[in-house]
Amino acid sequence: MANSTADSTLASLAAADRVNWHDHVQIALAIADQPVLKSLLTDCTPPIAQSHRIGNLRSSIGIPVAGIPAAGAADGLIEFELQHCVLADSPEVLEQDVAEYSRLKGNRRGYLDLIRCEADSQTLGQMLSLPSAISLLAEVGFSAEASRDILNLPQDGWHKSWWYQADEAEQFTVPFLRLIRCRRYPDGSLTLQYKDFFAQEPPPCFKSRSVKVLVEILPASHQFATTLAKINLARQQLGIEQALLICDQISDLETRGFISQGISIYAATEIALPVQANCLHCATAGCTMQGNPDSPVLFCRRFCLDGVTA
Repeated sequence: MANSTADSTLASLAAADRVNWHDHVQIALAIADQPVLKSLLTDCTPPIAQSHRIGNLRSSIGIPVAGIPAAGAADGLIEFELQHCVLADSPEVLEQDVAEYSRLKGNRRGYLDLIRCEADSQTLGQMLSLPSAISLLAEVGFSAEASRDILNLPQDGWHKSWWYQADEAEQFTVPFLRLIRCRRYPDGSLTLQYKDFFAQEPPPCFKSRSVKVLVEILPASHQFATTLAKINLARQQLGIEQALLICDQISDLETRGFISQGISIYAATEIALPVQANCLHCATAGCTMQGNPDSPVLFCRRFCLDGVTA
């Protein structure tokens, strides 16, 4: 796993008092800034999200859960914004990206192929005050100038902007056109509406969606089945799919067991965990799977890139 500020923070807290390691990690969660929380989401195995897709983060500890014995609470909760779309930076870069995307996808009509599908109109914000509308437009990425243009459009006018949504590799490479307009009402309130034009799949949201991650801290004395049951009960009661298990020490067998149940593992101290592997790009010599594009291996202790051990 990658070394990070969060690794050092949690490791130092744990080293200070092994007996109260669980409490120290909870304190780290309670006071963690965004880089620390981001590390928990990106440096776990398997990663919950890629760094460039994570927006604002926040955390809480001691989440009440009905049915959990003893303290009756889950150890923690991380909530973050998962970015699905980003505003294009400049017309020049967009021109290059559209040309490259069209070449890779075999599109012959350039922009026309990228906007052949039309989504229904959606509401970004309804019955907003002017300051709220300005704040909302800034929050989703529009510049002050673009925001003024949108808010001063004629009643039936639309503001045009190009955006990117994430591709299968979670990179923002798929361009689409977004039209946005402002409707004004006699009481002075405003409603912002938008409509998207795209090539194949419509953007799933305007920009991002909130994702919740259940956090469990593994005590020194534990049973696999009991820990798994607690996590699953909390996920069910709280309606949360993602789960993260922070551990000081854990066996390889337990690691594989938790991961197979959809739980990511984060090592608060240095432990050897299997990492996500891609045999096609692996530089480990002597392995029968090295360079195999059809390898079934998903996690491997020996996976490395360009001779640098992962």
